Amino acid sequence: MEHVVKVLLANGPEALRTGLATFLEQQSDIEVVGTVLDPIELLFAVEDTQADVVVVTLPDTGEMPGICSHLLHEYPQLLIPALSSDRTRACIYRQAITVEPLPDISDEGILTALRRMKTGST
Repeated sequence: MEHVVKVLLANGPEALRTGLATFLEQQSDIEVVGTVLDPIELLFAVEDTQADVVVVTLPDTGEMPGICSHLLHEYPQLLIPALSSDRTRACIYRQAITVEPLPDISDEGILTALRRMKTGST
């Protein structure tokens, strides 16, 4: 059986939410599981609906909406597309897992890698 992607629509102008919902509901592999306007309710709705994707509105500043960091912390598997209200800008937020090779696996090399992680340097 094909996996159905569960999409939760959040905040943003009604016209954007309605237009997106209408389009998504026509797709056989996507299910719109709800619309939530309140950020606090959104945190609960993701768990209640078991959403795979949460669509949010991208602020005019272009910065990541604050709710995204909360959602990704609680639900690291989420994919969060953010669309500007005029649909001229978009991006996707997700919690990425990265793999970095560790070329020096000596005790000193491991110690150096741990210190880099602590300071956040690359």
